[in-house]
Amino acid sequence: MTTFALIGAGPGLGLATARRFGAAGHSVALIARNTQRLDSLTAELADDGIEARGFAADVLDIESLTAALYAAATALGPVEILQYSPVPRADFMKPVLDTGADDLDAPLAFSVKGPVTAVNAVLPGMRELGRGTLLFVNGSSAVRPNPNVAGTSIAFAAESAYAHMLYDTLASQNIHVAQLIVPGAIRPDAEHSSPDALAQRLYDIHTGRDGFRHYSEPLPD
Repeated sequence: MTTFALIGAGPGLGLATARRFGAAGHSVALIARNTQRLDSLTAELADDGIEARGFAADVLDIESLTAALYAAATALGPVEILQYSPVPRADFMKPVLDTGADDLDAPLAFSVKGPVTAVNAVLPGMRELGRGTLLFVNGSSAVRPNPNVAGTSIAFAAESAYAHMLYDTLASQNIHVAQLIVPGAIRPDAEHSSPDALAQRLYDIHTGRDGFRHYSEPLPD
């Protein structure tokens, strides 16, 4: 059995994708800061017959994130699919003219150092398996910079560049890299951007292995 590792586990998209990949036969590693949330999510997945475990880590803490991913692979099996989709903090989203150089430290650590750390932790296992998928989930500011949310716009653009370089570099190793852009809010009643719809889309991206950038729905004009 191989593992689906989710960084940024929560009760919305995170739980839905965990259910979808778990239903396909993968064990599930949930990674987030809040241990009570992790306990609740793993209990819900267990009720669905899915093997899942929580691993506490902060994406801003490179050592804790690395340790969590190694522990997940040891406990559940090698990570075949990694999803990086933690929710950015509200203080990352200042207007551009109110954003100083120091204000970019945390967003860049969150959206660049975090993904680099996670990828470096799981790549050896994927290479040993001979396959793998790296999934990055971002908002629209990753492709259309928004001056009202400068921190995430800058950091998501850097994350996109990193992920695209991985896409070009790892394809020959049977490791697929893809980015899903979700232009608006994730809502249970949204046709294309509900948690369940996005979870299915991410699973289809994993199995279809076609192209780097995908959109849950068109960007608004």
